[in-house]
Amino acid sequence: MNTSLRARVIAEWRGLPEEHFPRDTAKPVGVVLAGVMRQLGLDGRLREEEIIAAWQDIVGEFLAQHSVPQSLVDGVLHVRVLQPSMHFEMDRTWRPEIVRKLKKRFGRSVRDVRFRVG
Repeated sequence: MNTSLRARVIAEWRGLPEEHFPRDTAKPVGVVLAGVMRQLGLDGRLREEEIIAAWQDIVGEFLAQHSVPQSLVDGVLHVRVLQPSMHFEMDRTWRPEIVRKLKKRFGRSVRDVRFRVG
């Protein structure tokens, strides 16, 4: 049976016009949430949380035990380091590698890293 003929017969039998189902417009929650965060001006905060969550993967377990990312301000990640010796090591030795990994993973969101003892 032809689909349009079938639809007409069913509509006549029901006494109501046959309505087509709307196209599936479902979106993943992550896409919707990112759009809402962007509209509220909080997309930078979301990126900051992603960076903080990924800190151990980026710097490794040992450096992550001695440092904590605090905030992301204008593309500069501020990191609190527990000891002056670790501050020196991370600032002088590891900074270029950390910045490279952050840029590779998060793109233009991060352009530099600043360490402070605290």
